[in-house]
Amino acid sequence: MKNLQGTKVIGIDLGGTNLRAGLVNENTVSTVHSKRINPQASVEEVMQDLFSLSDQLIGSSVKAIGIGVPSVVDLEQGIVYDVQNIPSWKEVPLKKWMEEKYQLPVIVNNDANCFALAEHYYGQGKGNPFMIGLTIGTGLGAGIIINNKLYPGVNCGAGEFGMVDYLDKYYEYYACGQFFQNVYQTDGELVFKKAIAGDAGAISMYAEMGEHLGNAIKTILYTYDTDLIILGGSVRKAYPYFSKNMWKRIHTLVYLRSAERLQIKLSELEHAGILGAAALYFDSIL
Repeated sequence: MKNLQGTKVIGIDLGGTNLRAGLVNENTVSTVHSKRINPQASVEEVMQDLFSLSDQLIGSSVKAIGIGVPSVVDLEQGIVYDVQNIPSWKEVPLKKWMEEKYQLPVIVNNDANCFALAEHYYGQGKGNPFMIGLTIGTGLGAGIIINNKLYPGVNCGAGEFGMVDYLDKYYEYYACGQFFQNVYQTDGELVFKKAIAGDAGAISMYAEMGEHLGNAIKTILYTYDTDLIILGGSVRKAYPYFSKNMWKRIHTLVYLRSAERLQIKLSELEHAGILGAAALYFDSIL
């Protein structure tokens, strides 16, 4: 693992419903603050929430601020576009405003990339120079690590496997939490509770979703030929119900050695969004 000794960075996880920030010191997160976001708030109101949390963490020992957002980002300018669930955030120069206030380097990237970095620096991906962090929740997104560095793509769009055409729609429609509403018009959380209780219908739905997810992972393997995929997001908790069919599809890969070498691990990180946001700084300097 890279040497992070003595470096303190503020990590900010700007979610669709909650804003969370913490001080990351080497391998630990301390002094976590959170605030619920009003989805109807103006750009300025959300920025004030950001400032109020950052103000509680800032100090002379802080080297930088990293921010993960659920949106596309202009990586050079740090401008975020069309933040999910915050309609007012159409085009926000987040890096510029934060740097003007705090006079520190600020790095902004999307949340799936931050998840991959969190796992690479602090989680199941430590020591693996080539890995994919795959988030399976309401959507299907990914972050890509190549030669120990995040690969975000030119437009911060690398890893959007969920948008790849699949069947009559795209992978995200079938291979994440959307599947239950899209295909069966039912709530995914309800299906999860029923599966835990042993409901055969709910377990069958997860098995079907697992087939679609396995096909999505095959696409990832054909594209990046990684030997490690780490699953994050809420749907990973249902892994026992979808893993068998997922692996069955993965093992239909033409390149059998790639399928046999593949490891799929479940994220165990607490505060992954904060850790990943802070790791944006380490990834930029090392």
